[in-house]
Amino acid sequence: MAHPKRRLPGNAPGDLYVDDTCIDCDTCRWLAPETFFRAAGQSAVRKQPEDPEARRRALLALTACPTASIGTVKPAAEMPAVRSAFPLPVADEVYYCGYHSSKSYGAAAYFIRRPEGNVLVDSPRRSETLAARIEAMGGARWLFLTHGDDVADHAFWRDRFGCDRIIHEGDVHGSTRSAERILGGKDDVELAPDLRIIPVPGHTEGSCALLYREKFLFTGDHLAFSERRGHLYAFRDACWHSWPELTESMEKLRGYPFEWVLPGHGRRFHSDRETMRNQLEACIRWMRARD
Repeated sequence: MAHPKRRLPGNAPGDLYVDDTCIDCDTCRWLAPETFFRAAGQSAVRKQPEDPEARRRALLALTACPTASIGTVKPAAEMPAVRSAFPLPVADEVYYCGYHSSKSYGAAAYFIRRPEGNVLVDSPRRSETLAARIEAMGGARWLFLTHGDDVADHAFWRDRFGCDRIIHEGDVHGSTRSAERILGGKDDVELAPDLRIIPVPGHTEGSCALLYREKFLFTGDHLAFSERRGHLYAFRDACWHSWPELTESMEKLRGYPFEWVLPGHGRRFHSDRETMRNQLEACIRWMRARD
């Protein structure tokens, strides 16, 4: 739990604060940008929420925070309702899980609700509150793990729902050796007619993206949007396997239509397909300049 005695000096005065256990994962800043900002390499409260909706978004960020680094001086009466708000709708039947885990350095996880079987994309942290909400939405048939960094509490979700965990052999290590389905090679895998697994090695050897309905691309740590650069990009300083191979994998994505980029780390991006292609081309040019 956040502690007021560890409150960072960059916080605006008032009830809501961030303490010095913050790991700068960026979650609170994209969930509630009107409240949180980056100060001295960590997050802090820019200004206290001024209306109920801003307050709600700030408390959603508090709930999602992987290190429990956000707190309120006074107990927040809204918390039970806020905790039960996840998973939050993104678009259509795609949801954002919240409940980030410190085990994956605060990566985002997603939930796809579909009549043929629901999908968890990467693992949220263990939460009975979130599990009860997902159970009410039909549970999960599959837990797709984009890469080995963001597996977090995958065993909990397997045990809770009996879902099959899917991961590429290039990222199998430790607890993921027990995954029910281990993929190999660089060829795409059609998990279902509306679900395509696309191997995109580079960030890690076994990184994979998941394309849902040729609209939603779940990218793990392969691809995200950079507000500072103004285009899609890859994590040059967090490329654990091969930058040239990551560039090659990015070029591969030019052959797929999609309208959403939903990453584990980094910012989401949504636009029409032509803009997405242009964004991807800008990303590839930027990457080639850093070979």
